[in-house]
Amino acid sequence: MATTRQNGSLYTKIGNKVATVEFGHPASNSFVTELLDRLTNEIKKLSDDDAVSVIVLRSEGDRAFCAGASFDELMAVSDLEEGKLFFGGFANVINAMRECTKPIIGRVQGKVVGGGVGLVSACDYVFASVQAAIRLSELTIGIAPLVIAPAVERKMGKSGLSELALSPTDWKNAYWAKEKGLYSEVYERIQDLDKELDFFAQKLASYNPKALKVLKKTLWEGTEHWAVLLYERAAMTGELALSEFTKNALAKFKK
Repeated sequence: MATTRQNGSLYTKIGNKVATVEFGHPASNSFVTELLDRLTNEIKKLSDDDAVSVIVLRSEGDRAFCAGASFDELMAVSDLEEGKLFFGGFANVINAMRECTKPIIGRVQGKVVGGGVGLVSACDYVFASVQAAIRLSELTIGIAPLVIAPAVERKMGKSGLSELALSPTDWKNAYWAKEKGLYSEVYERIQDLDKELDFFAQKLASYNPKALKVLKKTLWEGTEHWAVLLYERAAMTGELALSEFTKNALAKFKK
């Protein structure tokens, strides 16, 4: 059952060297700052856990995978420091996933918006449902997907990022996302997705953990500068969030 906690929920289950991390929020699994912080800390902890070889990242329920940043928290941003901290939450999570010593498998059962696309992009392998359409809607409220852009571009290329970011009202279907490189596999039925994901994760966890660690590091070579870049982007996005355009757009959406 989906969580009703306004600060969201986060649960981890470990078995057979696979850690399954599940996050949730009553607003379509969107992220408030507290939930972003908890997910960041959990990934860091699992990265150092010798009992874990593989991480599976999933969200609650059978509808949206993630609606991105919390709408209410975004509306509450009142100064540059608050804006930087808010968007820095996504920078923290993406950097934690990038630096994690374990491969991260994404399970995407439904639609993905904004920051959620960045989260999926930071996974190393992604199983998705046909229901997992994606959209970067940031321009519609006067901001831009600056923090997640490096992760999205790394997976989908500059053209994929451009097509998504410049068509903020259009949904791209799961097969488009697979063709662009965001999803590794797409399934018609959730039952088949979960069966294949479990088999894949167990098989991956049976391999030499040292080899997995070295491979993970190799896959993310060239992203070391993100440790600074993503926070610079968070500050830029925070500034945009304070613009009159964004405040007016948010007020209209709220109505």
